[in-house]
Amino acid sequence: MLRRSLRSIAFSASRNYVVKSLYSNMAQIIDGKAIAQEIRFQLGKELKQFVEEGAPVPHLTAVIVGDDPASEKYVANKMIACREVGISSETKRLPSSTTQEELLQVIADLNQDPRVNGVLVQLPVPEHINERTICNAVNVDKDVDGFNELNIGRLALDMDGIIPATPLAVKTLLEHQNIETHGRNAVVVGRSKNVSLPMAILLHADGKYATKALDATVTICHRYTPPKELARYCRQADIIVVAVGKPGLITKDMVKPGACVIDVGINRIKDENTGKFKLVGDVDFEEVRQVAGHITPVPGGVGPMTVAMLMQNTLKAAKNQFYDRKSS
Repeated sequence: MLRRSLRSIAFSASRNYVVKSLYSNMAQIIDGKAIAQEIRFQLGKELKQFVEEGAPVPHLTAVIVGDDPASEKYVANKMIACREVGISSETKRLPSSTTQEELLQVIADLNQDPRVNGVLVQLPVPEHINERTICNAVNVDKDVDGFNELNIGRLALDMDGIIPATPLAVKTLLEHQNIETHGRNAVVVGRSKNVSLPMAILLHADGKYATKALDATVTICHRYTPPKELARYCRQADIIVVAVGKPGLITKDMVKPGACVIDVGINRIKDENTGKFKLVGDVDFEEVRQVAGHITPVPGGVGPMTVAMLMQNTLKAAKNQFYDRKSS
C-alpha cells in the first residue's frame, strides 16, 4: 500500500513537472479583480474603524452628463464598490443639454456641501463643455479622481495629494506582484493627461518622498512615435504600460522576454467567430503572454483596481477633511 502511494506521488510530481515545463514560458496573469477584492475588504475594515472614532460615514457623489452607456456602466461599478466598502454614494444625472455654467453650479454646490467628501464628474463630458475647466472646478480636497491641476501639480512635485486612480492602480499592481522597478526601464505608451502623464511621473519619481514612486527610467511614446521606434523602445523595456485605445497595438515581437506588461486599454470590438461584442485591451494578449513575465488581462486587470483606488482616494479625502475640522 505504501509502495503504491509512493508510486502515485512520484507519478503526480512527474506529471506536475511536465505541466509546469509546458507552461513555464507563459506569463503570470495579474488578477486585478482578486487583488481589488482584497483591497476593498481591507478598506471596509479601515472605514469601520474610522467611523468608530466618531467620523461620519464617507460620502461620494458622481455626476454624469448625458446618457453614454459606457459612463453609466462605469459609474454603476463605482457605486457597487461603495456599497461593498461601506461608503455612502449618490449619482447625479444631468441631460446632455446641460450647459457648462449649469454643471459648474452643480459642482460648486457639492464643493460646499459638508456631507460630501468626494466628487467625481464622469468623463467624457459633452463636446460643448471644457473638460479641463470642469476638472479644475472640483474642490482639490474632494477631487477623488485626482484630476484637479493642484493634485496633478502635487504629484509632479512629489508632494502628498490625491493621485489619479488608474495610475495608482498600476503602481499598486506592480507593488503587489513584487515587480522590480528601481533602475529598470519602463515605457509608457500614451500621453493622456489623466492616465499616461501621471503614470510616467509615478514610475520615474523618487521612492523616498510623499508619492512613494518607483524610481524607474521612463520613456513616453505616443501616436506620433514611428512604429519601428515604438517597437524598439518597447523591446528595451522591463515594464510596458499601454493606454491608447488601439486593439492589438503591442505585439509579441515588441516585448522583451520576461517583461511586465500592463494593459490599461479598453476597446469594444466585434468577435469574428461569434458576432458578439467583447472587451479587449491594447495588447495582443494571447501572443504577448507567451513571452512576457507578467501581464494584465482585459477585462479583469487594471479596471477593477482603478475602482478600488477610487474607494481608497474617497476614504483618504474623508479622513483628511475630518481631521482638519477636528484640529481647527
